[in-house]
Order: sequence, then structure tokens, then C-alpha cells
Amino acid sequence: MSVRVAVIGSGGIARDHVKALAGLSSVEVVCVVGSDLDRSASVAALAPGAQASTDLARVLADPSIHAVNVVGATPDHAPVTIAAGRAGKHVHVEKPAALTVADFDAMVAATEGNGTSLMVGQTVRFQPSISSIGTSIGHGAIGDPRLIHLSWYTGHVWPGGWRGWQHDKEKSGGHPVHNGTHALDLVTWLIDRRPIRVFARSFPTFAAGMPVHDSFHLTVRFEDGSLALIELAYALPQSGKMVRRIVVSGTRGTLAHDTGDDPGLMSDTTNAPPSSIEDAMTHQMRHWIDTLDGSATPIVENWQVRAALATAVAAQQSLDTGRAVTIELGGQR
Repeated sequence: MSVRVAVIGSGGIARDHVKALAGLSSVEVVCVVGSDLDRSASVAALAPGAQASTDLARVLADPSIHAVNVVGATPDHAPVTIAAGRAGKHVHVEKPAALTVADFDAMVAATEGNGTSLMVGQTVRFQPSISSIGTSIGHGAIGDPRLIHLSWYTGHVWPGGWRGWQHDKEKSGGHPVHNGTHALDLVTWLIDRRPIRVFARSFPTFAAGMPVHDSFHLTVRFEDGSLALIELAYALPQSGKMVRRIVVSGTRGTLAHDTGDDPGLMSDTTNAPPSSIEDAMTHQMRHWIDTLDGSATPIVENWQVRAALATAVAAQQSLDTGRAVTIELGGQR
């Protein structure tokens, strides 16, 4: 039996999600819900038979819809997820899951606490290169990971590239929350410990006129003393470009990957993604669907998502104060 899914959101990322879901034989994309019917229809056209709607309440009340994929603006994630969970739907939500840890806790309570499930779309974990590193660490290839150094440069953040809500940290959570969540989730997942302290610095580089800085450094300390050093820049001149290097050192060895070593041509005139991140969205959507029938154990654990979100929020506080910030996680893991 096909899993009937509604996609909530009609922006650019919704198109990626719909295309990935439409490619799975076990999924039927029933509808795309957004505030603008024409835009929703444009996204729905990517999945055969999908309809467009602006009526979220009607969609959530439909008993034939098993799950929803929440891919709208970050401020909408918590209220939509909570409503979907209370309506008995399984939920997949795009990162960052929420703007606050309290909101995320409420999302978990409304879904997993109500007999359904919640998976956060940490797409980077499903990129082939990162998945391979995670598997190797899980098999003990380097012993206990003690240090991660991550340098990550992408090209899309120019003054006209972000919409207004993304510039407003009250709506986006700030740069560490909106964009840094990928990196913070990645290091939390690979080290598999609770982060306890973060220090952040930010800089204007390529987009000096933008109201938020486009580059920043994060130093994250974990409960066992392990360390993550993260350097992020989201303003390379060419839209769609990505250069990333990750080094993970453990008690018995080191793992590393550099997108510059990927096969294939990379230049300013080509826009193909590195082969090491290929089809990550499809892998992610397939994994989510497999978790719904119990054929797969969730790769993305919500305690890690929660820890990464708390670290991102603390990183923004560090940017605001110029000081290291203790990460408040409570007793959850």
C-alpha cells in the first residue's frame, strides 16, 4: 500500500522534496499546501496526480493522508507540525526544525507523544560521503572521535538571495540557526555526545552589505572534552557552488573527505553538485518512508536534533554577546 503524503509549503525547497517523494514507488503525493494557490499548483505539478490547496485544516482532517512533509518557512514549522501530530499524522519537517528548543519539545510531544512519529530533514547525513564517514565511525574505524574540523563554503547568500524573513533573526533564528544547523547536526551526530559550550564569531566577506554576516566560526565543546571547529561561509560568488572539507580524528585514526577530490569537472561555468552529495534528498525521503512501516531504524535521532538546535540558539547568543555560552539541554538525551 502506498503511503499518502501531503507536502506543506510551496517554496524552492518544497520542489526538491516533491520530486524526491514522487520518485518513490511506495509514495503517493496527494497534495501541496501553500498560501498561494498558483505557486502550490506549480510545485504539485512535479508529482503525478497531486493537487494544490491553501486549506491546511482540510488536508489535516483527511483520514486517507498518512503523513505530512513540512517544508515552509521556519516560523511555521512548530505550529504546523503540532497540528499535524494532533491530527494523527506522521511528520517529516525540514531543518531547522524550530526556532526554540521549547518549540521542538512541543513538536515531539504532539507527534511521538501522540503515537505518531517526527523526523527532521538533516539532509547532510544522507550525502554518500558523509554517510560513509558516519558508518565507518559507527564500526569503530577511528575509535572514539575526539576532534572534528569542518570547513564549508557555499554560494547563494547575496542581498537579493535571501528573503526578508531570513534576514530577520526573530523569524529565522539568526544565521547559526538558519544555516548552521546542518553543520551543528553533523558534528553532534558524528561525535555522538552532548554539546555543552559554544563560542561563535561572524564576519562580512562576500556580501558585506547584507544585514547579517555571511561567514562565521564556531567552536563547540562536548561533554567528554571532544571538540568541533566549524568554519562556514554562505556567500561564494557563484550560486549553487559548494566546497567542503571535513576531518574527523579519533583515538585510533582519522577520516577525511574533501569535495575538491570528487571525480568530475568543477568550475565556475558548471553547476552540477559534487558527486559526494548526489541524491541525498532521495535517500532521505526513502529512509523517512521506510521508518514509517518499521523497515528502517531512524538515522536521525531527535535528541541529537534537539542538541544541535540548542547549540545553534546558544551560538546566536554568543554572536550577540561576544562570549562563550553554556548550552542548556536539560536532562534529555
